[in-house]
Amino acid sequence: MNRSAAELVREYGPFPGVDQVHGVTFDGQQVWFASGDKLNAFDPSSGKTLRSIDVAAHAGTAFDGQHLWQLAEDRIQKIDPQTGRVLATIPAPGGGGDSGLAWAEGTLWVGQYRNRKIYQIDPQTGAILRTIESNRFVTGVTWIDGELWHATWEGDESELRRVDPRTGEVLERLEMPPDVKVSGLESDGGDQFFCGGGPSGKVRTVRRPKRGSAKRA
Repeated sequence: MNRSAAELVREYGPFPGVDQVHGVTFDGQQVWFASGDKLNAFDPSSGKTLRSIDVAAHAGTAFDGQHLWQLAEDRIQKIDPQTGRVLATIPAPGGGGDSGLAWAEGTLWVGQYRNRKIYQIDPQTGAILRTIESNRFVTGVTWIDGELWHATWEGDESELRRVDPRTGEVLERLEMPPDVKVSGLESDGGDQFFCGGGPSGKVRTVRRPKRGSAKRA
C-alpha cells in the first residue's frame, strides 16, 4: 500500500452564512457544496459564490452530467440545477446514516459513516447493487479514471483512501494534516480533489498523486 502526506493546493471560504460544508461535487465548471439547508455553487478559479438552491442538503452531493443528487436525511433527491426543483426521491440505503455520494457508471455510490461501508445503488429505485466494507468511518466518495476514492474522518484524523472497488482493500492513503477534516470528496476530473471541510466552513483542494509517485509504506 502507498502512503503519503496529502498535498493541499488551495483553500476556499469560509463562505458567508455557511458554518458547515457537507457534500461536494463538480459539474465541470462550478463546485457545488451542501451546507444544511442549501446547495451552493462557486467558481473554482475565482472562489466567488455564484448561486445557491434552497433544498435540504445534510450530507453527500453528486452530479450525473445533467442533474444534482443530494442526500437529505433518509432519502436521496434528484435536483434540476437550473430550477432547483426536486425531480425524484429515492430512499437512502443507510436510512439517515449516509454520508458521501458519487455518480459513476450510471449508478450512485453512497458512503455510510458509522457503518464503515460504501453502497452502489440503483438511481431509479435505491436498490443496493454492491456493498464495499471499510475499516474506517466513511465520509466523501468519488470516482476518477476507474479509481474509487473515499474520505475518512475518525477522531482527529482524516485521510483520502483509494480502495479496490471489488474487495475494499486499501491501495493508497493520503494523510491530511491533523487539524484538517474531510467531509465531502469529489474529483475535478484531473489531478485534484475537492474536499469539504466540515465545521471549518471551507472547501480545500488536494493534489491527486500521479501513479507511482507515492511513497511505499
